[in-house]
Amino acid sequence: MPVSGDSISSRTFKHLSSFIYDQCGIRMPAAKQTMVEGRLRRRARALQFDKLEDYCRFVLGEGAGGDEVVHLINAVTTNKTDFFREPRHFDYLAQTILPALAARQRRIIRAWSAACSTGAEPYTIAMVLDDFAQAHGGPDYAILATDLDTNVLATAHKGIYPREMIDPVPPRLRQRYVRMGQGARAGEARIDPALRAKVGFAQLNLMEQAYAIGQQADLIFCRNVLIYFDKPTQKQVVSRLVDCLVPGGYLFVGHSESIAGFDLPLTSVGNTIFQRS
Repeated sequence: MPVSGDSISSRTFKHLSSFIYDQCGIRMPAAKQTMVEGRLRRRARALQFDKLEDYCRFVLGEGAGGDEVVHLINAVTTNKTDFFREPRHFDYLAQTILPALAARQRRIIRAWSAACSTGAEPYTIAMVLDDFAQAHGGPDYAILATDLDTNVLATAHKGIYPREMIDPVPPRLRQRYVRMGQGARAGEARIDPALRAKVGFAQLNLMEQAYAIGQQADLIFCRNVLIYFDKPTQKQVVSRLVDCLVPGGYLFVGHSESIAGFDLPLTSVGNTIFQRS
């Protein structure tokens, strides 16, 4: 069993970083070695490796083409998420984009949360779209939520969260779309089943050469993901996202992200909100 403080060599970390980059495009600079070691210790213990070096040799060798790669990527990916994170995006969606789409007589609005983590983002989108549809008699909507990490997808599908995580949801929407736990489950909050049914979850790697999402989307949220990629990878990812947008559709990226200099058919219409030309 690996002891606390067990580490890997800088050479092994370089090989591991290259492998992770090839698998999912995420950069792991030397400054993140301690963080990566900490996250991999639990996995190494689960597989009964004595040392992290032994685990890394396995996952980079005979395990490179197997299921262990999924566990590796799950361990090293970052999954911070909040309901109504970067709320101005949702204000713009409700006040500007949805009225515009409704004016185009869209019968159904298709949205894609391209890095959904534990589900706060797609359920936030669903609340905004459903609230608009109820107030205006439509349009209907469908949401696809994808992530690389299978663990967070399992959590997202259940739609159960610590009660305090629901705090950013406006009270009116919270009352309509969130069921607060009682008794032994008093510390939990569950997304309303009818709303949950409007969101489909699937695994998707943004490093794939084409994104199999079915029909093109009117709305794509890919926020706070590009920061983990280098510039060439960012451009490739955004280009593929644009291919998945209907003409006139909208792309949302994180407030700390920039796609400046990318020669793509996108027009800035708001703070880190872009419309396909």
